[in-house]
Amino acid sequence: MAGYALCGSFRATPGEADGLAALLLEAAEALREAEGCLLWLVNRAADDPDAVWVMEVWSDEAAHGASLGLPSVRAIIDRARPLIAGPGERFELQPVGGHGLPSTDT
Repeated sequence: MAGYALCGSFRATPGEADGLAALLLEAAEALREAEGCLLWLVNRAADDPDAVWVMEVWSDEAAHGASLGLPSVRAIIDRARPLIAGPGERFELQPVGGHGLPSTDT
């Protein structure tokens, strides 16, 4: 399976993780129609009340890059910035396959 995946966290301003998660869920909804977006999940860390994680799978890196230019996504990023206290972690991954991902093999 070819593709591009990201797993990353955001450090929310203390007490703002629920609001940040809600905005990221809006982003997930906006990306439902984005070309090449195969998976976009918002997660909360069980052991860190200020961490919000996003797991993304894309058909390729270019599709991910294009999504960042969508007006709806830009607007959500602008609204989320005040809720983010600082950088989290980010991992770029190469999807191999598994349950829940559509096959891109022809």
